[in-house]
Amino acid sequence: MTKDMTHGNPVKLILYFSIPLLIGNIFQQFYSMVDTIIVGRFLGVKALAAVGSTGSLTFLIIGFVLGLTSGFSVLVSQRFGANDEEGLKKAVASATLLSIVMAIIITILSLLAAKPLLHIMNTPDDIIESAYSYIFVIFAGTFATFFYNMISSILRALGDSKTPLYFLIVASLLNIVLDLVFIVNFSMGVAGAAYATVISQGVSGLLCFIYISKKLPILRLEKKHFKVEAEYIRQHLKIAIPMALQFSITAVGAVILQSAVNAFGSIVVAAHTAASKVEQLAMQPSVTFGVTMATYCAQNLGAGNIDRIREGVKKCTIINIIIGLVGGVMLVFFGEHFIKLFVSGSDPNVISYAKQYLFIVAFFFIPLSLIFIYRNALQGMGYTFMPMMAGVGELLARTIVSFTLPALIGYSGICLAGPMAWLAASIPLIVDYLKKMNDMSHLPEYSSI
Repeated sequence: MTKDMTHGNPVKLILYFSIPLLIGNIFQQFYSMVDTIIVGRFLGVKALAAVGSTGSLTFLIIGFVLGLTSGFSVLVSQRFGANDEEGLKKAVASATLLSIVMAIIITILSLLAAKPLLHIMNTPDDIIESAYSYIFVIFAGTFATFFYNMISSILRALGDSKTPLYFLIVASLLNIVLDLVFIVNFSMGVAGAAYATVISQGVSGLLCFIYISKKLPILRLEKKHFKVEAEYIRQHLKIAIPMALQFSITAVGAVILQSAVNAFGSIVVAAHTAASKVEQLAMQPSVTFGVTMATYCAQNLGAGNIDRIREGVKKCTIINIIIGLVGGVMLVFFGEHFIKLFVSGSDPNVISYAKQYLFIVAFFFIPLSLIFIYRNALQGMGYTFMPMMAGVGELLARTIVSFTLPALIGYSGICLAGPMAWLAASIPLIVDYLKKMNDMSHLPEYSSI
C-alpha cells in the first residue's frame, strides 16, 4: 500500500511510516544477531571472533549496495511526490537495470579482494581461514542483497514501510531455522551462518517481488519503460554514487578500526563483536527515523513543500534527541545483559571489554542520532555532496583516533574512535542542512505547507 507523505500531519505520518520500519530494522539486526549468538554459543569464542572480524568488510561491500539502492529510490520517491506515474515507472526500470550491472561488478570485485583485505587488516592467524569462509559466502550472495534492498527501497519510496516488514519477519524466522540446521545439524561451521543469511535475504526479496507484481499496478512495468534514457541514468547515478561512496567511506573507517582491534587479539575481537551488535541494536530507532526522513523529504521536495520539510525535520530531531538519551541510558545500565546473549558467563574478559566499549559510546548517542536525521534529509532532497564529505570527516577522525589513542590509553582509545567520528560528521551535516533550507526558502517554486 502506497502512502502520500505530502499531505496530513507530519508527525503522524512520520510515526506511521517509522514504526513498521523500526520493527523491520530490528528484524534485520536479528539476522546478524542470531548468526552471532548461534556461532558464539555453538562454535565458541574464536568462531565468534572470526565472524566479527569480517563485520567491517561486510559493511564495506553491503554498505555500498545499500547506498546505491537507497540512492536509486530517491528519484522514484520524488516522481511519486510529483504525481508523475510515467516518470516513476521509468525511474524504477532504469534503477533495475543499474542494479543488475552493479551487482555483477560488485560481486566479482568483492570475491577477488576478500582474502587480501583480511590479511591487510591483520586478521589473527587463528581465525583468518574461518573468517574467509564466512565472508566468501556473504560476498557471493551480493545478488540476494541487491534484490531485496532494491525492491524494499522502492516500496518505501512509495510510502509503504509495512510490506517489506512482513516478508523480512518471514525471512528472519527462516534464518534462525537455517542457522540451526546448517551449524548444528550439518556442522558447516561459520559458513553455515553465512549461507543462512544469504538464502533468507533472497527469499525476502522474492516475496517482495511477487507482492508488487500482483498488488501494485503502479509498478507494473512495460518494455518501453526499460528503454535506456540517459537523463534517468544520469540522475540516478548523480544521487546514488555519492550515497554509496558515503557508506563505503564510513565502512573504510570501520575497516581501519577493525584493524586496530585485531591487533589486541581474538579475545578483544570477540568482545568488540558482541558490543558492536548491542550498539547496532540500540541505534535502530535513530536509523529508522533517518530513513523515514529520506522518503519524507524526497516526496515533499517533489511536491514543492519546503516548509513541510522543515517542520518534519525539526520534529524528528526532537524525537531522535530523546531516543539518543534513552539509548545511552539503556547501554549503561543493561548492556551487560545483552552482551551475555553472545558469550557465556565463563568468558569474563570478553564481557569486561564489551562493557567498557558500551559504557563509553553511550555518552555520544545524541550526535550519532542527529547524523541519521540530517544526512538522510539532505540525501532525500538530492543533496549528496556534504553527506559524502561528512563521511570523509568521519573516516579521518576514526583513523586518527584508532592509530593514536590506543597507544596512549589502550583499548579505551578504540572505544573513543566511533564517538569522535560521530562528532566530526554531525556538525557539518547540521550546518549544511540549515544553509540549504535557507537557500531553498527564497526560491519561488517552493510553497508553504
